[in-house]
Amino acid sequence: MRKPKRFHVYIIFAVLIATASSFAQTNSSMAQRRAGHLRHGINLSEWFAQVYDPKGYTKEHFENWTASSDIALIKSMGFDHVRLSVNPQPMMRHNRADELPPEYLGYLDSAVKMILDHGLAVIIDMHPDSDFKAKLVQQDDFVEQFSDFWRAIARHYSSYDPEMVFFEVLNEPEFRDRYRWAGVQAKLANSIREGAPQHTIIAAGANYSDVADLVSLTPLSDPNVIYNFHFYDPHTFTHQGATWGVNYWHFESKLAYPSSMETAEKVAAAEPDPLNRLFILRYGLDHWDTNRIAIEIGQAADWAKRWNVPLTCNEFGVFRKDSDPQDRAQWLRDVRTTLERDGIGWNMWDFGGRDEGLGFGVVNGGKNGPNTPDGVTLEALGLKR
Repeated sequence: MRKPKRFHVYIIFAVLIATASSFAQTNSSMAQRRAGHLRHGINLSEWFAQVYDPKGYTKEHFENWTASSDIALIKSMGFDHVRLSVNPQPMMRHNRADELPPEYLGYLDSAVKMILDHGLAVIIDMHPDSDFKAKLVQQDDFVEQFSDFWRAIARHYSSYDPEMVFFEVLNEPEFRDRYRWAGVQAKLANSIREGAPQHTIIAAGANYSDVADLVSLTPLSDPNVIYNFHFYDPHTFTHQGATWGVNYWHFESKLAYPSSMETAEKVAAAEPDPLNRLFILRYGLDHWDTNRIAIEIGQAADWAKRWNVPLTCNEFGVFRKDSDPQDRAQWLRDVRTTLERDGIGWNMWDFGGRDEGLGFGVVNGGKNGPNTPDGVTLEALGLKR
């Protein structure tokens, strides 16, 4: 007896569902496996993004900021990948965002090749300034243009080894509306996938991509994705001495970790504003130590287990200028060991070396001398000198 046509339709539909499910599981396991290439990383900043030189993004800057010897040093210290911050603004042409400028792209190609030639994986991280992200928040047309740009970039690098090249949608989106960010990220990720069908995408939560932003995120429908969060908590400690962000940070110096009221009271005394004094005193009361960090990061780990997705921490660090080196090292050690215990790969902010204030760097250097490993930092990261 012939079966009705509807039966054949059901069979075909069931096969399609099974095939799609198998494809999703395969790609999800692929992302999990590829996350193994991103265990111990370092950020390369101020090369293709955050260029503060008044001359801007110039040939001289691209060719001299980071040398092959720096990449070799990163490899020798035990890192397995770098996160290469790339500002799309110098490359995006208004209403022609898919037309990438060959000269600029050539400098980026050279940098990516230099990294890969040293056996390091590379995350191509879109890292624009805040004004760029504000347009994404406000303008649908600008989202479309950035989508065109991402498709072109992904297509350009689609022939590179997908085991070694990763695409990060957007650094710290600065979207307060996490639902809008969910839609924007989905569109951008889809464009990346159109350009590079085999490569793994790195996605993140809204705003500043912290733990709270991650755990409020629903994963993308694309299974070949690694999720990412940043960890600088508490900023009162990690950003002491910084002259950006919250104003009171620049009054802070030698605030201790683990937190204690004794040092918090001393540091608060130097803060002229009573509200800011309260914030510093609260740090002393908040029990920031190994256990507190483990609880905070544990929430990110639990989220990844719930959704069965791979997870990485692409930024964490302590500003060096006014922090005690041993306290900074202890915080780094506590974060790093917690991440490793929870099976989360990490990428510290950052390589540094050019900033006389030392930034967050893993090396000591300067404009007139070679970069050398900072032993205290490397030890805290569990790496070799």
